[in-house]
Amino acid sequence: MSQNRPDNPDNQTTGSFGGGTTGSTGAGGGSAGTGGFGTTGGGSTGLSTTGGGGAATGAATAPATGFTAKAKEYGQTVAEAATTAKDYIADKASVVGDKIQDLRNVDYGQLANDAKDYARQNPGQALLVAAAAGFVIGLLVRGGRR
Repeated sequence: MSQNRPDNPDNQTTGSFGGGTTGSTGAGGGSAGTGGFGTTGGGSTGLSTTGGGGAATGAATAPATGFTAKAKEYGQTVAEAATTAKDYIADKASVVGDKIQDLRNVDYGQLANDAKDYARQNPGQALLVAAAAGFVIGLLVRGGRR
């Protein structure tokens, strides 16, 4: 409502009736242009419930500026998070690619020999792992028949 301030040079009343204050018209001696009809310095006429007569041409820039700043701040935060996520995914994709390559190059005979050596060194743990694997395989096979 900066156009209704008394110190605004564009807001000088040229045709006031009813005893309104400077910069606005008030019908019947009302306060600062409530329900008045008049002519403002810009030459426009109109009925207004906020004073001054003409159409409001100014925009509230303070709230829009604050909103713009917050939007830019959130945009930067999202951009930083996206960059961080992209780097993280690229690192993990590289690790997965390396593991797949290691699995392609494995010697299954050597892997079987390593498993036998482990079972000889830790027979109790090997027996528990075998029992758990058998239980899981049994559930999977049995669940397929139902």
